[in-house]
Amino acid sequence: MLLTTTRCVRRGLDLDRAVDPEQVKDCLRVALQAPNGNNRQNWRWLLLTDPAVRAGVAEVYRAAFHDRNADALRRLDELPPATRSVLTVARYLADHLHRVPVLVIPCLDVAGGRLPEGNQAGLWGSLLPAAWSYALAARSRGLVTAWTAVHLDREQEVADLLGLPATVRQGALLPTAHPLRTAFRPGPRLPLEEVLHHNGWQGP
Repeated sequence: MLLTTTRCVRRGLDLDRAVDPEQVKDCLRVALQAPNGNNRQNWRWLLLTDPAVRAGVAEVYRAAFHDRNADALRRLDELPPATRSVLTVARYLADHLHRVPVLVIPCLDVAGGRLPEGNQAGLWGSLLPAAWSYALAARSRGLVTAWTAVHLDREQEVADLLGLPATVRQGALLPTAHPLRTAFRPGPRLPLEEVLHHNGWQGP
């Protein structure tokens, strides 16, 4: 049930209820058990609870969100219902991010600070499993998260705001809060048969 009901919660975050940072740290300790390349553990985690700091990150996030979605937001009524719904709740998160009690930013300390050319799966495979473990640990403790990376469109602005070294690259943003509801169900997904390729792309 944990794996199938850990949703990306954008609108259902309790913006008025405080989250205990020690509870978040417990979730991060669980996350540190995730696999990572050669056990280098070059992940770094930013736990943001100060209202002024959160407000600064939220301002950058909102600008990135509206830059990315300006065209779609102008013609919201023309979009398919499912797309319109997702974009509407995403806009809600962007507009209220400063009120989310905890923001977690998982990062990697990358040699030279430069991302490699080509496929980066091996690099981010040393961080993103841990970030998802954090989301699952939070869910198991009665908290909810929203996985987002919109702020990465303006990654350097957030890095400057938070004083990150040049070698530290951000991988996601995980707003964390208590939920406004307690019941969650699996999300709509394509059937396995439509996405599975057995023994090669074409298969037998």
